Amino acid sequence: MKYIIILGDGMSDYPIEKLGGKTPLEAADIPNIDVLAKKGRCGLFRTVPDELPPGSEVANMAVLGYDVRKLYQGRGVLEAASMGVKLIPGDLAMRCNLICVQDGKIKNHSAGHISSEEAHELIDALNAEFANETMRFHKGVSYRHLFVLNGGRKEVGLTPPHDVPGTPFAEVMPVSLSAEAHETCSVLTSLIIRSQKILADHPVNKKRVAEGKDPANSIWFWSAGYKPEMKTLQELYGKTGAVISAVDLLYGIGIYAGMDVIHVEGATGLYTTNYEGKAKAAVEALKTHDLVYLHIEATDEAGHEGNADLKVKSLEYLDKRAVKYIVEETAKFDEPVAIAVTPDHATPCAVRTHTHDPVPFIIYRPGDEPDAVTEYNEKSAAAGSYGLIEGDMFIKALFGIK
Repeated sequence: MKYIIILGDGMSDYPIEKLGGKTPLEAADIPNIDVLAKKGRCGLFRTVPDELPPGSEVANMAVLGYDVRKLYQGRGVLEAASMGVKLIPGDLAMRCNLICVQDGKIKNHSAGHISSEEAHELIDALNAEFANETMRFHKGVSYRHLFVLNGGRKEVGLTPPHDVPGTPFAEVMPVSLSAEAHETCSVLTSLIIRSQKILADHPVNKKRVAEGKDPANSIWFWSAGYKPEMKTLQELYGKTGAVISAVDLLYGIGIYAGMDVIHVEGATGLYTTNYEGKAKAAVEALKTHDLVYLHIEATDEAGHEGNADLKVKSLEYLDKRAVKYIVEETAKFDEPVAIAVTPDHATPCAVRTHTHDPVPFIIYRPGDEPDAVTEYNEKSAAAGSYGLIEGDMFIKALFGIK
């Protein structure tokens, strides 16, 4: 049997008054996903333990069956793997966002979704000013970048910027959590403050302001850690795999998991992404791999923006432009294909950040008896036959491992 996980990042939500008291999943027209719910079995998946942050790095590792309590080292190290940044002993890697600060408050975590071309100019300017033998910025995609500090200590409290829109940045600056981490904390704090002067005066940002766009006028550090020791999916489950995404984080997880990384032209991480191209790539990858992990980010970004209408639209695009094709094409395979649909975590529009809420999932395994669920949403899935699961129960259920 072949396997595909279709992951709609952050697509789970809370009831929204604007949607008539429905969640986006309840409000969206998603007939193809609903058919999978009817043919498969559903449940709720607690992807993130209470003691860990509900980030995509934790949740996606959990979806693949990894023990996140043992392996979690933050997001930066995963993105480092995706970017080809080789970490050596003592390297502390962390995410570095380009953010927009307005009137002393964090306006958004993405600098208005700055282009990669503009962002790379800014990262070059930061390296010209700050890089040395112990620290360097590494260019990523759009607002998502990497910072590596050799000799850094990870016992520093770092707040993800997408968790605190509208908050005065001075209230959520790095905090030392141990005496040994004071120096690391001081370095990070200084870099944030000094970056604001450099970035504000940069031609890229002056042009963005003149065009009415949000400037990328500050860096922001979060999710720091050291290189994790992960076994591959082949070692754990005897499966080959491929990952398709638009996000470095997911590619980093895939690399550590021994999966092939597949890039699709036009994959943006937004609702404008190339749904059709990603779906076609997933079907092609299934012909040569046991498992394909298709990650689509758009619903998460809509949740961070608090945009319920955009989240509904993104769900409908996922259904009609990706899931429909995958269902139709895999039905033509000589070998049966199991299809799972799940978020990694919830990103409710009301709070505009990730939460620890368990997420609804579908697992359709050809030949297995379906349960009584007839549509896919938070409420319906809660009544599914899988009940509430956690840990490696999801991936084992998909693979049929007892």
